[in-house]
Amino acid sequence: MLTQGQSLSHVTAGDPRPQALVIGSGFGGLAAAVRLGARGYRVTVLEKLDAPGGRAYVHKQDGFTFDAGPTVITAPFLFEELWALCGKKLADDVDLRPVAPFYRVRFDDGTVFDYSGDAEAMRAEVAKLSPGDVAGYERFLAASEAIYKVGFEQLGHVSFERWTDMAKVLPDLLKLEGYRTVYGLASKHVKDEKLRVVLTFQSLLVGGNPFSTTSVYCLIAFLERRFGVHFAMGGTGALVRGLVGLIEGQGGRVLCGQGVEEILVDEGAACGVRLQTGQQLRADVVVSNADSAWTYKHLLPGRLRRRWTDKRIAKARYSMSLFVWYFGTRRQYRDVAHHTISLGPRYEGLLDDIFTNKHLADDFSLYLHRPTATDPSLAPPGCDTFYVLAPVPHLDAGVDWALRAEPYRAAIAKRLSETLLPGLEQEVVSSLMLTPQDFQDRLSSYKGAAFALEPVLTQSAWFRPHNRSEEVERLYLVGAGTHPGAGLPGVLSSARVLDSIVPHARDLPRPHQPLAEEGFAHVRTA
Repeated sequence: MLTQGQSLSHVTAGDPRPQALVIGSGFGGLAAAVRLGARGYRVTVLEKLDAPGGRAYVHKQDGFTFDAGPTVITAPFLFEELWALCGKKLADDVDLRPVAPFYRVRFDDGTVFDYSGDAEAMRAEVAKLSPGDVAGYERFLAASEAIYKVGFEQLGHVSFERWTDMAKVLPDLLKLEGYRTVYGLASKHVKDEKLRVVLTFQSLLVGGNPFSTTSVYCLIAFLERRFGVHFAMGGTGALVRGLVGLIEGQGGRVLCGQGVEEILVDEGAACGVRLQTGQQLRADVVVSNADSAWTYKHLLPGRLRRRWTDKRIAKARYSMSLFVWYFGTRRQYRDVAHHTISLGPRYEGLLDDIFTNKHLADDFSLYLHRPTATDPSLAPPGCDTFYVLAPVPHLDAGVDWALRAEPYRAAIAKRLSETLLPGLEQEVVSSLMLTPQDFQDRLSSYKGAAFALEPVLTQSAWFRPHNRSEEVERLYLVGAGTHPGAGLPGVLSSARVLDSIVPHARDLPRPHQPLAEEGFAHVRTA
C-alpha cells in the first residue's frame, strides 16, 4: 500500500489489463476493487486519507484502538464471497465472533430489553415487556422475512437502471406493504410503545427515520435473526486490512493520501481522474465510492450533468448526521454489553427535531459501543475502549460545531455517568471527537450527512443515483448513496451490482484512448 509522498508515475511493465480506478476506500470501494480485480481489471484505489477504510478508518491513540465507523457486522457471507473470489477463506484472515445479545436496549426509565437472535429468549423478552404482543411480534418477524426474501435476496444486488425495473417490483412492494413506514409496519403488529421502539430503531443504523423510512428496511430484523451480529477480532479495521490484502494479492494497489479533484471525461465517457496534486491518472473504468451527492456536485463538472444537477442535489432529502465521541477509560465496565442502545425521554419528538426541524435538542438517544467486551486487546490491560454516538441533524441545522462539540460531549458524558458508566468523567484517559462538520470536511459527505440520501421510498431503488452513472459512460457508483443503500450489507451489495453492469475486462472494447499520452501518468499497480 502506497502512502502520501510516494510516486505514482510508474508504468506496470507487461500488464495489458484494462485499468480501473476506484475513488475512495470505504467498504464499498474495497469490495468493488476486489470484484473488478476478479473480472480481469488492473485496479487502483485512491484514498484521500492517510489510511484506508473511509468511514471505517481506525484511530490509534494512547494505547487504545478506536474503530471510527461500522461496528455492527451482519451478512458475513458478503465478505466470504469476496475472499472466495480470490480463492481464499475469510476465516484465514479475519476472526469474526458472534455478539450476544445483539443489542441491549435501555429505556429512559431504566427498563432493559436484550435483543438477540435466540428465538425463545426473544419471546421471553417480548413477554416480559408486553405479554399481549408475543403473537404480534411473531407476525412482525414473519413480515420481515417476506420482505427480506424480496428486498434483499431478489433485489439487493440488481441494478435499477430503468423505470420499468421499478415498475416490475411495485406489485411485490405493495403486497409487502412497502408503502408503510418502518414504524407503521411495527405498529400494525404490536401495541406496546416500548416494543415498537425495539423493533424500529435499527433503521437509524442505516440513516433512516423509522417514522418516514420505507418498511422495506424492516428486513433488517430477519437479516440479523438469520445471520447474527458479529465483530471482527482486532476491530473492524481487520476487515479493511484483509480487503486491502486481497486487492494487493490480485496485483492491485491502494494509494493513500491521494485525493481526487475531478473525474475526467472524454467524448461522454469517464477516462480518468485529476488528483488534488494536479496529476492526471488514466483509466478505462472509474468507480466512485465517494458520497454520491459529493461525486456529482464536486467531482463531475456541472456541464456534464443533466439529471443530478446542483438544484436537484440540494433539494434531495439527506440522512441525519452523527456526533461521535471515542474514549478510553482507566477502568473496565464489565457489566456493559458490546452494543447498547440508550434511549432518551423522547423517541418520535427527538427524531422530528433531527430529521425535520433540523434542531440540535438538549436530550439525546445514544448508541454505546464497547468492543473490549469481545476483544480486550483493543485497550491497555485493565482498561476499556468505547465510542458513543448520538444522531444529530446534518449541517443544514447551522450548528457551529467548533463551539458546540465540547459542551455536547460533556452532556453525553454526564448522561452516561448517571446511567451506564458510573464515575465516567473521572475515568476517561483518552478522548477524540467526530462531528457533522468532520463528516463533510474529512469524509466528503454532502451536508455532513452520515448515511448519504435518506432511505425514503421516493429515494430508493430506481430513484437513487444509479450504480451505472446516468450522466457519463464508464462511470459507476458504489456505497451508501447508491442502490441499495447504507449499512454494511448495503454497501457490499452495491459492489455486487457491478458484476452485472461492468463488462468483464476481456469484453471491454479496446483500445480505449480517452486522452493524449502527454502529461498523463500510468499507475504502477503491481
